[in-house]
Amino acid sequence: MDDLGAPSSYLVLEPGVEVFSRDGEKLGEVQYVLADSEENVFDGIVIDVSWVPGALRFADALQVAEIYERGVVLGLTSADAERLPEPTENPGMIEVTGVEDVDRSELHQKLRRAWEIISGEGPDKR
Repeated sequence: MDDLGAPSSYLVLEPGVEVFSRDGEKLGEVQYVLADSEENVFDGIVIDVSWVPGALRFADALQVAEIYERGVVLGLTSADAERLPEPTENPGMIEVTGVEDVDRSELHQKLRRAWEIISGEGPDKR
């Protein structure tokens, strides 16, 4: 992995930025950033993993460990990254009708990740 530049944000992440596994292997390039800018929610990235356009994989926001000016590092090994799913259509709106519809463990993970990023107390702090 070359120098990826300064830490950055999904808000300025552009298509074509290289994506790496946590063990330093280049996985592909950012094709799309999935986010709701009005709600300031980062959902993940779609990665083009082929030298021929069209082989796309989805990495959830929880799988994105670090975003830099010139690269993204996933929290996955290259072997784990091979199992990333193809992107699927997202519904435009999710309706929650009751507490039983909420996956509390996933919500807890996302809130913990957000706190670690904001506070600088995450496992990747340097």
